[in-house]
Amino acid sequence: MAQARVKARSSRKEPVFGERFSVFAECLLTGVWIAVACLGLVTYPAAFAAGARHLRRRTAHVAGGWREFVADFRTAVRGGWAVGLAGWAVAVAVWVDVEAARAGLPGGPLVGAVGLCALIGCAVALLRAAAVWEPGASWRALLAGAGRRTVLDPAGSFLIVGGSAVVALSALFAAPLAVPVLGAVAAAAVAVEERYRRR
Repeated sequence: MAQARVKARSSRKEPVFGERFSVFAECLLTGVWIAVACLGLVTYPAAFAAGARHLRRRTAHVAGGWREFVADFRTAVRGGWAVGLAGWAVAVAVWVDVEAARAGLPGGPLVGAVGLCALIGCAVALLRAAAVWEPGASWRALLAGAGRRTVLDPAGSFLIVGGSAVVALSALFAAPLAVPVLGAVAAAAVAVEERYRRR
């Protein structure tokens, strides 16, 4: 009798474990797709948007694969390239702030710290916007809403920062590891947005 209960419990747990492992594997594969789509330098917002949409389909048990990812990427890149260009401009401005702080200019450390915090906030808002992107959505409206959620949901924003830190640490230990882990960052953004939506 006890053995029958153990077998019943283990048979119930196996599909859940298999499904969770399958989602994890899908995240890693999506990370590779995102990395390839980011090779255009200004295409990273569209890459994360397509990756997040793919992961949302996967968790909703809707069929979709590489072709759907590419179709989403093509749609998202139409307005997303300008967002990517603006992101690089912000990164350059922060780099100038950090260099000013290193040069010992008056107020340099404060300006550098503020600039770095602003860069992190912009990155989180971008990931949150990409996590809810749908074809036909305006990037401006998505970013405005994501900016508000970044401030109003600090716990969720911190989770996304933590996921991004995992990518950075993976790159420090072994650069190739950072590629599949990009999918985990997209998954973290999707999970944070879903959590915020259900509040």
